[in-house]
Amino acid sequence: MKQIIAITKPFVAEKVLENLKRAPLEACAVREVKGYGRQKSYLDKYGESEYSLAFLPKVEITLWVEDNRAEEIYRKIVEAARTGRMGDGKIFVLPSAERTIDF
Repeated sequence: MKQIIAITKPFVAEKVLENLKRAPLEACAVREVKGYGRQKSYLDKYGESEYSLAFLPKVEITLWVEDNRAEEIYRKIVEAARTGRMGDGKIFVLPSAERTIDF
């Protein structure tokens, strides 16, 4: 099992989730987060709003998928999220525990 964490711009998150609608996912979690990558504080304006801090709003999408499906899911995320501009986001693919406990 793999855990895929995708951190995207907020306006792209819905597109990513729509692209993953029929994908074979074990589980999915979505969170609003703030952060920055290489752009640091170079982006004084983000969309229609101005931000005084270097942290920009992002959306973290965490997915759990079977090992043999990880590459397919990775490609779907990249296809939906890539705009070609700085700050598109990051994708992390990590091994995950094989055993889950439902409560």
